[in-house]
Amino acid sequence: MDLQRISALFEQRREGHTLPQALYTETDSFDFDMAAIYGQSWLMAGMECELPKAGSYISMMVGKWPVVITRDKEGTIRAFHNSCRHRGSMVCQPGHGTAPKLVCPYHRWTYDLDGSLFAAGRMEDDFDKSAHGLKPIAIACFGGAIFICLADNPPPIDDFREKFSAYAAPANFENLKLAHVDKLVEDANWKLVMENARECYHCATGHPELAKTFPVGMSKHFDAHEDARAEAFSAAMDAHGFPHEPVEGHWWQVARFALNEGCTSISQDGKPLIKKPLITTNGGDIGSLRWAIDPHLFAHATSDYVFMFSCMPVSATETHVFSKWYVHKDAVEGVDYDVDALISLWAVTNSQDKELAENNHKGVNSPGYTPGPYSADAEMLARRFTDWYCDVSRVYIDTHGK
Repeated sequence: MDLQRISALFEQRREGHTLPQALYTETDSFDFDMAAIYGQSWLMAGMECELPKAGSYISMMVGKWPVVITRDKEGTIRAFHNSCRHRGSMVCQPGHGTAPKLVCPYHRWTYDLDGSLFAAGRMEDDFDKSAHGLKPIAIACFGGAIFICLADNPPPIDDFREKFSAYAAPANFENLKLAHVDKLVEDANWKLVMENARECYHCATGHPELAKTFPVGMSKHFDAHEDARAEAFSAAMDAHGFPHEPVEGHWWQVARFALNEGCTSISQDGKPLIKKPLITTNGGDIGSLRWAIDPHLFAHATSDYVFMFSCMPVSATETHVFSKWYVHKDAVEGVDYDVDALISLWAVTNSQDKELAENNHKGVNSPGYTPGPYSADAEMLARRFTDWYCDVSRVYIDTHGK
């Protein structure tokens, strides 16, 4: 990477405006983003319920980097680079699985769930197995969720840990199960995908189905604007001891906000999608708990289900959006919920966003593209995301560019 040139691109960015074209379109910028952003940030890998017992594992890609997360024999959740210490093959294919040990498909090197090397056939007598375990990745589990960071020195996480755990507590995320996973391939730069995901300026016309239940007119998804109904919702949450006021750090946000009148779930008709709810407090009218993590995620938890949106870059022009839906662990598919109904609203919303992001990327490629201004009211969170991206990038350049 030519950090001097990339630094010059950041210097071109006007305050309150989108980014210079090259930061969206060039391969060098993508390589920079992987090193400076995805390689240095805390990422939400999923929920602890995805590892229900010893031997459970999750294999996932962070960009082009394979990661595996395990629950070992003692119940401890661990994360590793999914790269065999023999000749580097990926040990576990992407997805969920269960195995007593992790076995590389190439030469059958075998690892215990704690990452230590258990067996390596036909190696010399003086071969040291203890020096060839899977390389660990920083991991933090709290509030029922799993967070990983590939950096040698991860950013501080304690403030987010405290706030998220408190806001998530009423929903008992430990009682979830994974109901469905979806991957959507988008031909757009990941930053355009995330800018779109951080604003609802487009929602009233771009997402008519979502707008039935989701308060798309708010500048922030939790800004009441002294609305009487929102104030009544806040009073109800206070009465039930549910934290709801927006809190945020440099790279995260958490809040609980009211849904549209008469709606208790983010669904096609505002009604619950699951007969076995997560929360029955206030008749299930507890709005949505929203949390967002830069660079890649937003999530919503209503009284009946949890939805997670995760953006993973693949190249300067391709992004994979992973969606996960979680329900109560005792909810029975086909009895308490229907998967097609559960995923329908967010699936159509994601499809609409895919079209918008891809169209945005095509326009950004134009020789006529000039960075434009964000709306201070409608695109507050999109600008916040871009400001964060620039701040973190400059820190990386200052640290590594000398």
